[in-house]
Amino acid sequence: MKRLSTLDTAFLLLEKRQQPMHVAGLQLFKFPKDAPRDFLQQLVDEFRNVESIRPPFNQRVVWRMGQAFWDEDPYFDLEHHFRHSALPKPGRVRELLDLTSRLHSNLLDRSRPLWSSRLIEGLQGRRFAMYNKIHHSVVDGVAAMRLGQSALTEDPNARGLLPMWAKNPADRRKPSRGNAVERVIKAGAPALSLGGITEQIGMARGVAGRVVEAMRGGDGAVSPFETPRCMLNVPITASRRFAAQSYSLTRIKAVGKALDCTVNDIVLAMCAAALRQYLLSLNALPAKSLTAMVPVSVRPEGTEGGNQIAMILANLGTNLADPLDRIEVIRASMQAGKDRFSQMSQPEIIAYTILSSLPSTLNLALGLAPERQRYNLVISNVPGPKKALYWNGAELEGMYPVSIPTDGQALNITCTSYQDSLDFGLTACSRTVPSVQRMLDMLEDALKELERVARA
Repeated sequence: MKRLSTLDTAFLLLEKRQQPMHVAGLQLFKFPKDAPRDFLQQLVDEFRNVESIRPPFNQRVVWRMGQAFWDEDPYFDLEHHFRHSALPKPGRVRELLDLTSRLHSNLLDRSRPLWSSRLIEGLQGRRFAMYNKIHHSVVDGVAAMRLGQSALTEDPNARGLLPMWAKNPADRRKPSRGNAVERVIKAGAPALSLGGITEQIGMARGVAGRVVEAMRGGDGAVSPFETPRCMLNVPITASRRFAAQSYSLTRIKAVGKALDCTVNDIVLAMCAAALRQYLLSLNALPAKSLTAMVPVSVRPEGTEGGNQIAMILANLGTNLADPLDRIEVIRASMQAGKDRFSQMSQPEIIAYTILSSLPSTLNLALGLAPERQRYNLVISNVPGPKKALYWNGAELEGMYPVSIPTDGQALNITCTSYQDSLDFGLTACSRTVPSVQRMLDMLEDALKELERVARA
């Protein structure tokens, strides 16, 4: 048995009926040109006949002496985890997103391995979809992305590919390109040995000091005490609404180059402008700027299990009408967070994340004051593949992340890059955040506004 880390266990303990703690991905595929009529049924039969199920897909949670462990499930039943569905006619994207919203609302069975996969046919335009769901205690966003890609290939002629739950873990590992924060950490982080008590005490003292400094906003980063109350920061229900759309990565990179910003800065600026427009339309925009929690990966290359993430609090500048002023505020707050992490090792960063998140975690677990949050929502950008991918000859058209709203954060915005597109997934409590799909057009409006600013 393998014991879960403190962070992984926290995702189990935070789960409630209205607060499922799983992440998911929705993948859209085009049928191969030479696909037979029973192409999908052949795939379904092949997948159901897989005999060897690999970790972590054959492992369930067991508790021993108050500790959570991963242990092989002796009663594993693939029929429970892999399902085959069809959309009702006319099979539009609307019907697909409605089904995804319902599937994402349901809790995973704790007595079984914490994942499910569903092949969905009946989508217009000779397309089909895969919806893969896995508990956040098993993987973080980067690891989930790698798992989702593990069954795909760059070879359009490859056939007989195994599903991700049948892949050997060593075969699933792919090198990570890393993101800007990872490169900053690797360049500036001092080496740290965890072998001695002296080093551990020193790390705890140093991290605690940095947490206090961040709480005060003393290092230029966003203080959690600056976070305003917002309509997003209320108790939620179990009902979910998922909206998704792709935007040109070429356009986003061009704006970033013109404004001397990273792609992630532009993503945050798009989200900030869309949130401002959305909340103004509901007469619900706070006078103070919204704060976003931006997860960043500190995962070493070649690893895939558990959670190895840190967080930066970003000032979104939603109180500012001028897009240039807004993006300057975003860039400055993100840079302050990166500068702080560049002075820490990977273990220190994870310890910092756990300590600084403790008040919010307790609030989330106990539900004492959901409106009192360190941040208003989560915005995440996960790097994806640059080249076209295929699944038994079917070309991948898009990969949309489906994430976790929680009590106090009723909206989550996650995006991932694929070839020349940035695929956005907006996951919200449908009763708390009405008509969240309107924000898709607002994101496009925001990108056009940034393009006008860049040209000027």
